[in-house]
Parts: sequence; structure tokens; C-alpha cells
Amino acid sequence: MKLAKIVISTALILLLGTWVNSQTMGPGGESSTPSSQIVVGDGLVDSIKAGNYTAALLWHDQSDFVNAVTSGASDEFQRLGIEVVAVTSAGFDAAKQRNDIETALTRNPSIILSLPLDPVTSAAAFEEAKEAGVSLTFLSNLPSGYMHPEDYAAIVTDDLFEMGKQAADALASAMGNMGTVGWIFHDAAYYVTNQRDNAFKTTIENDYPDISIVAEQGISDPARAEEIANAMLLQNPDLGGIYVTWAGPAEGVLAVLRANGNETTKLVTLDLSEPIALDMVRGGNVVAIVADEAYELGRAMAASAALDLMGEVVPPFIVAPAITVSADNIVEGWNQSLNIDPPSSVVTAAQN
Repeated sequence: MKLAKIVISTALILLLGTWVNSQTMGPGGESSTPSSQIVVGDGLVDSIKAGNYTAALLWHDQSDFVNAVTSGASDEFQRLGIEVVAVTSAGFDAAKQRNDIETALTRNPSIILSLPLDPVTSAAAFEEAKEAGVSLTFLSNLPSGYMHPEDYAAIVTDDLFEMGKQAADALASAMGNMGTVGWIFHDAAYYVTNQRDNAFKTTIENDYPDISIVAEQGISDPARAEEIANAMLLQNPDLGGIYVTWAGPAEGVLAVLRANGNETTKLVTLDLSEPIALDMVRGGNVVAIVADEAYELGRAMAASAALDLMGEVVPPFIVAPAITVSADNIVEGWNQSLNIDPPSSVVTAAQN
């Protein structure tokens, strides 16, 4: 999932200090349910269509990721006869998101799908929708104080632990299951990135006894990626591999490896990126990218909200699968994640 600058509540920060599970947990410690289990059966479709329901998709940003989530949700709503009456982008602006909510409510949607940008601000922003009986399904974040099932249908996000685990497995395989690794993690209290990062570290430490994490550095500003990578490689010139928390800062780390003429240190990261994918298909430092199934996130969000309208019990925390994208499956993996082909530059490079 593409990352947003999101404020996290004190309760979530406390949760992070106790997270030791080998499975993805929700922001309040909820156990996860696979998205494959969230299905609107044929027996409910006619009833849903008869309700003449409508939906508003009020997103945090505009990107290939958001477009894929929108596509998955829209296709499911079309199957269920639910009209999408609004699609907005807040540009990571919590005030704009509140305005988007107020504007959408003038169209009386039965459902709202959204990623709350700020737990406190969002709690007030979604209050009118909640009081109006709108079925709310959230992507990754939860407004402060909201309780399941009375306040929202579900939170839907990535299988966070599996993303980190797959990154560890891919890097270990590329290194022949031995060597030294640098771990660049997200230095902020955000349960999404924290679980992904910690899952990588846990998997290396538990499953690969001949691999040692010899360098660790947190990053909160992607602009510092090159500085961090330079320092890490200066102290560990023979580093076998580096994990980077997501693709943005990974692009900076890759730039450092290239500038130093380093062709041996392997690199793995999360979330699809054209520069990272290009290096991978050209046989560079990048060995794998682990991504979420964004289209499936949208489908599951739409399905959970529709089930909620029908009075069905929906699990509070739902996760979509993670996939490892490599040079060998770049086209298939990109489509599986984002429901589109890779950029033409990546396709062309993969064919050469």
C-alpha cells in the first residue's frame, strides 16, 4: 500500500510495543480475516439490487494504488447493482477530506469507503455519516473512538506480516540463505509499516540462522535514504542485502548502490515502483518487490459494506493477500496487484 503521513493515536503506539504475533493484527489488536472469506453470495444479490443503494469513494490521494482499489470496489458495486455517486481525492489533506465527506453526504450515499487521514479529525468528520446510518468501511486506518460493529463495517488492509515475511524470504533466497543484511525500517508509530518491517526482521532472525542483521536504521523522511544508505555501506562495505521499508526510500538506496558501483548488495522493498522494477528486470541490485493486491482490497471493502447493509456480521479486520513480484512474473504480478500492465518502460526492459 502507498503510504500516507498519518497521525496515530496513543493507543496504537502502546499496541506497537507489545506486538509479537506472527500474523497481521488490526490497529486495536484485532485478529485478521482473509479477504477471500468476505463474499456476497448470489442469494443476497437480488435483495441488494432491490435496495437501490449508492456508494461514495472518498480517498486520501490519487495514484495507481488508489485507482486499483477504486476499480475493485466499482466492479463489485456494479455486480451488486450499487451506484457509485462520488469518487474524490483529498491529497493527504485532512481538512479537504472532511469537506469531501460533507459534500458527498448531500448525495445521501448508503455506503462510504475511505482511508481516514487523521484519527482525531476523521472521527469528527465521519460523525454525520455515522449518525445518518451510512455503512462505513475503512482502508487501513480507523477514526479514534470508533467501535465495531456499531460505528463501522470493517477495516480492510494488506496482510502486513506476510508482506514482511515474503520480503525476507526473497532476499534470503537471492543471498543463498547466508550473509549480512541491513534493515532500514519506518521510524514512526504506524501499525501498517511497523508490522511489515518487524515481520521481515522476525523472519530473518527465526528462519535464517546463517543470515545476520548487522545494521539497523530507522527512516521517517524518504529524502534521508541516500544519507542513511551511505553511512550503512561505509560501516558495512560487504553488506549482502538491504531491506527498505517501502519503494520511495528504496529508490534513494538504489541510487547510492549505483553511485558506488556496487553490483553485489541485494535489495528488497515493498510496494510497486517503476524505477525499482526497472532495476529488477535489468538484473540490477533489486531482487524482488513485495506488493499487496490493491484490486482485491477494493473488492473486499465493497463487499463488506454491502454485507453490513444487509445486517450480516462482518469481521472487524480484513486483509488482502501479499504477492512477491520478481523479474520472472513482473507483468502478471503487476496486474494481480494493480489490475493494470506495468509501465511500458518496464515491459520493454523485461522483453530484452
